[in-house]
Amino acid sequence: MLTYTSTSRPTTPETGAATTSPATRRSHHQAPDTAALFDRLVELDDGPEHEVVRDALVAAWLPMAHRIAGRFRDRGELLEDLRQVAALGLVRAVDRYDPSRGAFESYAVPTITGEVRRHFRDRMWAVRVPRRVQELRNRVRLARRELARRPGAAEPTTADVAAHTGLTEEEVSAGLEALESFRALSLDAELPTGDEGSRLADTLGAADASYDVVVDREAAKAGLRRLPERERAILYMRFFEDATQSRIADRFGISQMHVSRLISRSCARIRAEALAERPGDRRAQ
Repeated sequence: MLTYTSTSRPTTPETGAATTSPATRRSHHQAPDTAALFDRLVELDDGPEHEVVRDALVAAWLPMAHRIAGRFRDRGELLEDLRQVAALGLVRAVDRYDPSRGAFESYAVPTITGEVRRHFRDRMWAVRVPRRVQELRNRVRLARRELARRPGAAEPTTADVAAHTGLTEEEVSAGLEALESFRALSLDAELPTGDEGSRLADTLGAADASYDVVVDREAAKAGLRRLPERERAILYMRFFEDATQSRIADRFGISQMHVSRLISRSCARIRAEALAERPGDRRAQ
């Protein structure tokens, strides 16, 4: 992969020698004049000369890419790595730019910025969060920085940030939580309790009573299948449709007392069969 540095100088497509035009010597506070190079690039087919002109354009605009990368410093990524990402965005902008559609800078700036932001979104987040939450994180982070810079300002509260950004306090809270999601904490991390050997994993997880329900349901399935059709229908109405015994009696044309006996007898039969089929309760055959 070709690596571009800020010391690169554009070369002329005819000789390959370094140019000495004012545009290449300026500090790039203004956009370099590369319109002729772009017109030349459009005319050329792929080949050595095309690569020379392309590299000259990238070198001419590289300071701008580095300035864009500098806006994202102090966010957990090395500046040199950000510059490389911005340079990649610049190369893509040069390759895709159509001179007939306006100034190159107007096209390149959002392209390079988007490339750097994608780098943070796809490569830097250890905990995956929705893009909306990432945007909230950025707005909250910038608002806290701006509020903290005010003379005599205390640590901004959630309400302060909400008022400054126009977000709701719930949105600010989500952004604050995302500020802690940029890096994942290992389950083996020691807790700040002072107890030696105390790990985060030791505080997570608990017995889930729902597992017993699943086991009981699976154990009862076979017994339910062996019941007569009427008893199965009665149990379904009682326990799944929450029907009263009176309603069930009317449905089957029997007395409510008979419905009660059938339910009790069916449940006792299923329970006995389920207990008999458990490994610890199986009888020797």
